[in-house]
Amino acid sequence: MKTKPNNNFDAIVIGSGISGGWAAKELAEKGLSVLVLERGKEMRHGLDYTGEHVPTWDLPFNGKPDRELESRDYAIQSQSYAFMASNIQFWNNDRLNPYQNNPEKPFTWTRGDHVGGRSLMWGRQSYRFSEQDFNANAKDGHGKPWPVTYQEIAPWYSHVEKFIGVNGKKEGLPQLPDGDFQKPMPWYHLEKEIQKKLKAARPDITLTNARTAILTENLPGRSACHYCGPCENGCSTGSYFSSQSSTLPAALATGNVTIRANALVERLEYDNNTQKISQVCVVDTKTNERSQYSAKVVFLCASTIASTQLLLNSANEHFPTGLANSSGVLGHYLMDHFSGIGAAGLFTNYSNYYYHGNRPTGLYVPRFRNLSNDEDLGFVRGYGFQTNTSRSSWIGSFNAPGIGAEYKNNLTQPKHWTFYVGGFGECLPQKRNKLYLTNKKDRFGVPQVAFDFEWSDNEKAMAKDIKQQAKDIVTKAGASFSVEFGDDENLSTPGAAIHEMGTARMGHNPNQSVLNKYNQAHDINNLFITDGSFMASSACVNPSLTYMAFTARACDYAVKQLKSGNI
Repeated sequence: MKTKPNNNFDAIVIGSGISGGWAAKELAEKGLSVLVLERGKEMRHGLDYTGEHVPTWDLPFNGKPDRELESRDYAIQSQSYAFMASNIQFWNNDRLNPYQNNPEKPFTWTRGDHVGGRSLMWGRQSYRFSEQDFNANAKDGHGKPWPVTYQEIAPWYSHVEKFIGVNGKKEGLPQLPDGDFQKPMPWYHLEKEIQKKLKAARPDITLTNARTAILTENLPGRSACHYCGPCENGCSTGSYFSSQSSTLPAALATGNVTIRANALVERLEYDNNTQKISQVCVVDTKTNERSQYSAKVVFLCASTIASTQLLLNSANEHFPTGLANSSGVLGHYLMDHFSGIGAAGLFTNYSNYYYHGNRPTGLYVPRFRNLSNDEDLGFVRGYGFQTNTSRSSWIGSFNAPGIGAEYKNNLTQPKHWTFYVGGFGECLPQKRNKLYLTNKKDRFGVPQVAFDFEWSDNEKAMAKDIKQQAKDIVTKAGASFSVEFGDDENLSTPGAAIHEMGTARMGHNPNQSVLNKYNQAHDINNLFITDGSFMASSACVNPSLTYMAFTARACDYAVKQLKSGNI
């Protein structure tokens, strides 16, 4: 790896997760010397994740949770479905690295604590925003218009999809644009039957493969998924996309990249004369030693909340309310998706249908509401459904019927199938939803963040429709018994979907946005922000693919600007 003397590089990338890994790769492959600064600890791909997939019998308490440890050190992180004893080393220690969480209005901030960030624990759902999504703000007046079109971003979606490997099925739906897919993962027999019934009873519904960044065909250095199951522990074969398995190795292969772990960026220094970022100030989280680095261009990819915290903490005489914040919108328009609302159905006629392996993803129902101008549903925007089809392996109960051989035989019979349909609803951008700094500081002297966020009436009206439609879908699919779940008045805790975005939004008008259409700060031309901060709206699909596409596009633009002398 090349290290530039005097801590001076062509580019500095802050954060090594989904956006940071892409920034490092794209900039390094274009010939820039790149320093990647990561707050978390050093970790390498492969066996260094967990020692491969650690069996539960090699873990304390046979892999059962250490309740005392979780409540003391991981009170927030342990709320995630992906948190478990076998991957606890991936997660932020909430006791050592707290934030201000108001119990009356809680917000869940899920964080990684290692090189690669949350790209090791993400759900891997990878969807494109549609033309309708990019036009929504302009059409209904909520938020400010996106400064880009789908047509501008489509080539960058393809660029990313081909590299990370997304499996899926092309459906030709304008509300969910097709991408460059690997072959889709196979379906269970029940799912095929459900699809047939829905086509007849609900032709407005499309049941398709969840489009996930998990290989079904080999890519260089990465193997197709072998359906082993414990994805959340880190994939030692690189079958699912992460910075560790994909972008960071590509970046390092150029010889142009230095990665420094345990490097907390506390502040960006601004030079009034040059009107650029002049220094990146770093705290070593192990030694508390402070150092500074400089670069021609800085890419901020630390995550929506961490990046905004850094910009707010970098306030100065020229930007008293936060760096690059002449618009005053920094920290505002925080968004997340709401989830945990839907229905589940029991299917009793398919017990004898078996399957092999552990498919690491479900199916997907793309948005089907508010697609035309003549719908009057009592809410704007829309939602999609993520599904899960499962069957408990065996009855295995002492209450099995029969005596003797009949009883023993019944113990080995498979249980019935369950089809789960859970909605992910769009959140409107609203100024009142924000994050801000408090007077309380962390152990490194950085002000802690706090949140003020509430779901709007639009989200609550949408949630009622989600529950009704989910129940109808499960019923029309042929369930013998169905049940609704979720509270359509008290929605999921904000932040729990781990799709936080929007606090440094892009836009045409510098008075109403932080970034231009290329993710470049209006106020500071050598600063780019490409994590979820830049989002002007949330759509209803998982946003990570969009972060990656915009990051690659911003890197291309930044290098061209450097070469032309405009930065």
